Amino acid sequence: MKVLICLMLSAAAAAALARAADPYQINPGDILSVHIWNEETLSRPEILVRPDGYISTPILGEVAAGGRTIEQISSAIAEGLKAYLRDEPVVTVSVAAINGNTVYVVGKVNRPGQYVIRAATDVTQALAMAGGITTFADENAIKILRRDSQGEQRAITFRYNKVKDGERLSDNILLQSGDVVLVP
Repeated sequence: MKVLICLMLSAAAAAALARAADPYQINPGDILSVHIWNEETLSRPEILVRPDGYISTPILGEVAAGGRTIEQISSAIAEGLKAYLRDEPVVTVSVAAINGNTVYVVGKVNRPGQYVIRAATDVTQALAMAGGITTFADENAIKILRRDSQGEQRAITFRYNKVKDGERLSDNILLQSGDVVLVP
């Protein structure tokens, strides 16, 4: 029995690490730094990703950033600048501040609110950030509300009492930006 539990824990941890290894996708509210080598007038130390997911850059104007990786944004800027620069553009984009990667924990928790997550965060970690659940919380009815790329919302059931007992660890999913953890 102990071997089975260890195997289940190992599998859950491996799956969580694999998901955590995905490149970070930029969110509205993040602040980017864009540097174009040898073109200081085109470089910007801080560019806010707007709520529509775009950034504004010199010459190119609007560039899609939301939902893309740093590499994708760098490539898009470099490709766009090719028509304007004599030499091949060398573009470096970095994240100056992660402000858009937020989750919300509401309901019967000690500190409900919006939380910026800077690393892979699962449901139990978000509950801990919110100060834990209150004594009146329904541990079996916690929901994670998540929107897909089309804007459709779905509810994912999270049974805290099962996870805290070491059961159903696969329910302790990694949260995504915009998720709402609802504790009734």
